[in-house]
Amino acid sequence: MSKVKPALNKGLTILYPERRACWCTMKRAKMERILIIDDDVELCTLVSEYLQAEGFTVEAVHDGENGLQRAAGGGYLLVVLDVMLPGINGFEVLRRLRATSRLPVLLLTARGEDVDRIVGLEIGADDYLPKPFNPRELVARIRAILRRTRGDKAVSSAPEIVRVGEIELDPATRSVRRDGQPVDLTSVEFNLLEVLLREAGRVVPRERLVNAVLSRKFSPFDRSIDMHVSKVRKKLGDTDNDEHIKTIRGIGYIFARPRDRTDDKAGEKVKVKTTS
Repeated sequence: MSKVKPALNKGLTILYPERRACWCTMKRAKMERILIIDDDVELCTLVSEYLQAEGFTVEAVHDGENGLQRAAGGGYLLVVLDVMLPGINGFEVLRRLRATSRLPVLLLTARGEDVDRIVGLEIGADDYLPKPFNPRELVARIRAILRRTRGDKAVSSAPEIVRVGEIELDPATRSVRRDGQPVDLTSVEFNLLEVLLREAGRVVPRERLVNAVLSRKFSPFDRSIDMHVSKVRKKLGDTDNDEHIKTIRGIGYIFARPRDRTDDKAGEKVKVKTTS
């Protein structure tokens, strides 16, 4: 027999089966483990039961310190992390986790708090979901992140290394180097760079990047992809005078080939001489 129960003050309604086990940890052989770090116990209960019905094993922690320790301990496919937590907040948990791990993180933010989303993406969140949310969308976002992080495992033959100028991307090891030095990218950032590198010299529309990298429909009001591009630029050492990734206003982005970057810088020097 199923019941319908609303999450208090969360605008969330979930159809879920009768409880038969402790909500905090639900184990099933060979299930995929997801960690939820959120101080809302009732929300964790409802989401845990919903994700269990979708085939996941879910464990919940209600404060930042314990959540960080559990996430850093390994064994999880993904972390669902709330921003507002007792002790250390979600941003600090994410910042410390990113210092040692690339574990995918889906950040839960307050609706309308654009600054939370921007900060979260800058620190290294793979995606975000504002509260209150539809549990079906939560599952869809989780599966999209997992598809991105596992993308290369389904390829039987070793993919070729992609090189453009001093940037080298190896899909087999999901590693990036610039002038031989490693560049540490999150899963989303790696996928974004791979798309741009494979289309080097050609404009890639924002809509295509959102579909390919974030696995969701494009919305002109969603600036997530722009934040990810900004992070990749910083990690590649882009400056105002030397950009690997250029913005094509109103359309998308282009990864400049070495010749194009040289031509741009030469053109700037000519302009300076002409106007002086």
